[in-house]
Amino acid sequence: MNPTISIVSPVYRADKIVEKLVLELKNTLTKMGVSYEIILVDDRSKDNSWEVMKKIAQENTEVKCIRLSRNFGQHPTIMAGLSQVKGEWIVVMDCDLQDQPKEITKLYEKALEGFEVVQARRTVREDGFFKKMSSKVFSKIYGFFTDTVYDNEIANFGIYHKKAIQSVLQLGDSIKFFPLFINHVGYNATSIAVEHAQREEGNSTYSFSKLISLAFNTIISFSNKPLKLFVKFGMLISALSFGIGVYYLYQAMNNEIAVLGYTSIIVSIWFLSGIIITTIGVTGIYIGKIFDQTKNRPVYIIDEIVCLKN
Repeated sequence: MNPTISIVSPVYRADKIVEKLVLELKNTLTKMGVSYEIILVDDRSKDNSWEVMKKIAQENTEVKCIRLSRNFGQHPTIMAGLSQVKGEWIVVMDCDLQDQPKEITKLYEKALEGFEVVQARRTVREDGFFKKMSSKVFSKIYGFFTDTVYDNEIANFGIYHKKAIQSVLQLGDSIKFFPLFINHVGYNATSIAVEHAQREEGNSTYSFSKLISLAFNTIISFSNKPLKLFVKFGMLISALSFGIGVYYLYQAMNNEIAVLGYTSIIVSIWFLSGIIITTIGVTGIYIGKIFDQTKNRPVYIIDEIVCLKN
């Protein structure tokens, strides 16, 4: 018989905390009195995470551990776990225990009120200044370029009905970003406030460059507004150029131009050349993403699965 709740958690450099995560999950789900499975997905960690995960899977029938063939990133790792779930309800959470297992009870009770998507809102975030600030900046930039509202207090943590997850898995985007996928598929959704804990061990693996890359790729994947902005900017420059041309024609007809301006010509050429090159560059990036999409390569590859039961 399929479990009521499936837990999916991507694991990376978490060899010191993954055992505690499983223990707290088991305690919470046992108190809830529901059948469950725990799916841990190793994003090819460079530490001892996989050895610890295998040991856990060999000692717990409810735990399934998956290892990817290489490091694919957090969100493809989540997708790999979602592809293996059997439960009616699926909880997605990070492995660092900032998403607290005890909060699953609140999420599940809210879902039973008739919601198919219940996301966890971290009203008080126990993150560092840089991470909180970068999250706010991303939400503002993403909202501007996609004409949507993105709540930076909501991340992966939440409980989702299996039909919502099935819809997410059907999305063929080569760039994966789970929270935005959930917002895209719709369904009857809500969010509730949860407690957010400090990180149990280590630091976030998202460097500044990785955050910039994620934000850039996500915006390019979900919006063509940058192209539209360059079209509008080009039209504005053309209108200004036409106006300035009319003005200089008027001056020439009235013999008011004494010396032709070499500097103004050079500046104009450089300015317009910069606009043209930038526009071509942005267009090329979109074409490159189309090329990546048409190759239809898998966004993750499962190398090994360890579990005591199928």
